Amino acid sequence: MTTAARGTNRSATTRRNLIAAGAFLAPTATLILVLRLLPAGAAVADSTRYALPGSFAPPKFVGLEGFAKLFSNESFWQSIRQTLIFNVLVNPIQILIALALAVLLTRNLPASGLWRTLIFLPSAVPLAGSTIVWGIALRPDGPVNGVLALVGVPAQPWFTSPDQVITSLIILASWIGIGYWMMFLIAGLNDIPSVYFEAARIDGAGAIRTFFSITLPMLRRPLLFVLVADTVANFVLFAPVQILTRGGPEKASNFMMYDIFHRSYELSDPYTASAQLVILLIIMIAIVVVQFRLLGAIDGEN
Repeated sequence: MTTAARGTNRSATTRRNLIAAGAFLAPTATLILVLRLLPAGAAVADSTRYALPGSFAPPKFVGLEGFAKLFSNESFWQSIRQTLIFNVLVNPIQILIALALAVLLTRNLPASGLWRTLIFLPSAVPLAGSTIVWGIALRPDGPVNGVLALVGVPAQPWFTSPDQVITSLIILASWIGIGYWMMFLIAGLNDIPSVYFEAARIDGAGAIRTFFSITLPMLRRPLLFVLVADTVANFVLFAPVQILTRGGPEKASNFMMYDIFHRSYELSDPYTASAQLVILLIIMIAIVVVQFRLLGAIDGEN
């Protein structure tokens, strides 16, 4: 076969591969465009317009006035504060427990596969279903308070108390999220070459020294992914707030995602809600940028 013929065959193969790749990617790309990019673009456009809440009059262009209106609104700042407080508390709890379980369940424990399944199972339950179950469990007259009464602890208000509602939502979110993030960390642990652990044993390193000198450094990339993905997931937590607390009591659970819903559908002010959504998107994009920078730094070190 001549060089020209071989070049023609390679070109034809490359074209076929590109067509096949395009065919496989087309459904996903279409869904991303329709469900992600177009709504995001519409939100950006709506954030620069305004109409009286509930009015049928066409909206008028106001530029950045919608953002200025938000920045002077105490409810908006409260939603940011509550969202940040929730994330600062829930993310370390979920990741540390998920990491501890991942390390424990990769140590050849008896029935480790069964334990992995049981811990992951809450993640397979629809969020609304888990929310309803925990809403019943943590009622003032619910089974959790019944168990506490057996050991002499007074009944707790849980979702009905502004002091305990974030704690209650952390319990609910962690019940769902810990098993999910644990599976990512187990995959990361299984990718660490066993030769490193064998060398540590030969050198006489204990379990704690091995964890901090080998396991944790080798697990940095999966941990960074889990940290950023968990943060984004908790920033947009909505269903438990909508079903159980509706931003209360006393707006103690008025997270950004629920406040956007409240402004748009309950106050009939979709344009201000769009401005708030754009701010939420900017926060998430900033998190993703930090993720890529951290991953790039790690790749440079390695």
